[in-house]
Amino acid sequence: MAVDELQTIIQRCQILEEADFKGEDFNLFQVAGQKCLEDGYAAQLLEVIQNEKNKVIIKNMGWNLISPLVRCIFTYKQEDDKREHCLRILDQLAQLCNPKELFLGLLEEIEQTSGEQVCQTVMLLLQPLQTVILKLQNKKAYSVGLSLAMIMNQLTPLPVPYTKQQIQEDKLGLCQCCNAVVDFAKPFVNEVVKNMEKSSEYNDMELKEELIKFCMKSLQYPLLTAQLEQLEGIEEHPFRHFATEIIDILWHTGELIPLVIVQRKGKSPHWEDQEFADIERKNSADSLACLSYLIFVQHFGVECFPVVFSPSYLLLCSMTHIEVLLKRWGLWNLQDLFESCLLRMEDNSLLHHYLEFRDFINVPEDLVKVMTLCPMEHMRKKSLNILQLFIDKFDTEGKYTLFRCLLKTSNHAGVEGYIIKNIKDQIHLALTKECDNIWFTGHHLISLLDLVLSLPEGAETDLLQNSDRIMASLNLLRYLVIKDCESDNQIGVWTTLGKIEQNFLKPLRVGLNMSKAHYEAEIKNKKENRKEAHSSNTVCSVTVSGEKLPAMTTGMQLQVLHSALFTFDLIESVLARVEELIEVKTKAVTDGNS
Repeated sequence: MAVDELQTIIQRCQILEEADFKGEDFNLFQVAGQKCLEDGYAAQLLEVIQNEKNKVIIKNMGWNLISPLVRCIFTYKQEDDKREHCLRILDQLAQLCNPKELFLGLLEEIEQTSGEQVCQTVMLLLQPLQTVILKLQNKKAYSVGLSLAMIMNQLTPLPVPYTKQQIQEDKLGLCQCCNAVVDFAKPFVNEVVKNMEKSSEYNDMELKEELIKFCMKSLQYPLLTAQLEQLEGIEEHPFRHFATEIIDILWHTGELIPLVIVQRKGKSPHWEDQEFADIERKNSADSLACLSYLIFVQHFGVECFPVVFSPSYLLLCSMTHIEVLLKRWGLWNLQDLFESCLLRMEDNSLLHHYLEFRDFINVPEDLVKVMTLCPMEHMRKKSLNILQLFIDKFDTEGKYTLFRCLLKTSNHAGVEGYIIKNIKDQIHLALTKECDNIWFTGHHLISLLDLVLSLPEGAETDLLQNSDRIMASLNLLRYLVIKDCESDNQIGVWTTLGKIEQNFLKPLRVGLNMSKAHYEAEIKNKKENRKEAHSSNTVCSVTVSGEKLPAMTTGMQLQVLHSALFTFDLIESVLARVEELIEVKTKAVTDGNS
């Protein structure tokens, strides 16, 4: 019988000194104790452990029972008395065992767990782990750091519940587990805070640093991808509660504002392998981006934040984080931080000097990538709105500089067309406002028009692919010709008209004639081929603007070709109107001078 075997081993060990325990004794105790648990004798094993005579034995050997004990706890149902006995055994082991040995045993059990049992195992062992670490005075910081790192590494592979139903079900227990881990850390946070209050020159930074590392890891997972909006029917949102606790730790340890404003990253480990260094840098960037999002969008801890910082300075501090978020298309909240920072600012209040910071150029470029490449329509639309918001915040010189930059870097006709429309709006404001605007009139505007009123590859430019840009350019030129009288030349367009005709209008006319002739010939060939084919539903492929389209019938191909011709006709009609306006105005001035 298992209990008899255990009693025999206990009696043999009771007469030995602690130093005389051998490896064989440890093995026999573990096997007998495990058999007691598996055979349902948890109550008898508890009596053995509670017996004062066995205190030395349990201190040295008890940690070996952790693994079988955890397995048995998960075997029994919640209301089973045997489960309660096992839980009491676990509590006794935490009180009686050698702290160092039990600490390693508990961590090993957490490390070995996987899948659906990760959260359950972690939550089960957090209390005994906390009890043991509080006894390890000399290596407390190291033990806390190792425990938190091990736990977070085990949790990270688990999917973060996102929908209301997933959060309520909490199938794997992640929501509950995250908050349990914060509770585990609280005594150590309180110790740091207490020591900081005792002395303004708090030098024991190790424990504090380990807690900051835990907060940074928590910001990256699960908070970076967690759904943090208030959900109807959920009284206390578990991830909102978790976020509040993490912000509280950072605030009470004095690190919240330095991380957000000064961006102190703490002690970064030195990695000889560049790949590991890059991963560490990325993880830190993700965490800081999430922290800014929590404060400025979700308003966690915002009451602790000083109100002395200007909106433009907060935007400057956030731009690095905004850039990080914009590169993560899978994040549902990727644009919110940028939008929130911009909405705090007055239009035309952001000085052009901010564009000297590289982030202020990188961010709109990344926003353009979301606008043009992101598969989610709502994100593309929102990115467009935010880009316009960003443009609106700059002063006149800032807008001018930003337009030049985006025209050179966007590589997308639709975006370029949108920027050109903005340029037209700024010229209109320059002409209608009384104050002088040197950036959208005169020689500065002429320099900008050199970028706008040109074809990338002259007459051979793909007019179909660049149709958005070309139409916007023609509409701008039409506006300039109408608004700017040649006699006063306020805008300066008449000064550079010869250059515009040479670089834009003439190549465009030649390109239109070539493109129309090509597409008309294609239509003619398709119609002739269809007559010769056995069926009009013959399937073949078509290449447009260098990209192969899905297989289409001849009828579908003809529709595409006719649509292209319609686009060319539209461009040609606006071009003809512009040429007509130039001719009329030029003739009027010539007649007036005669």
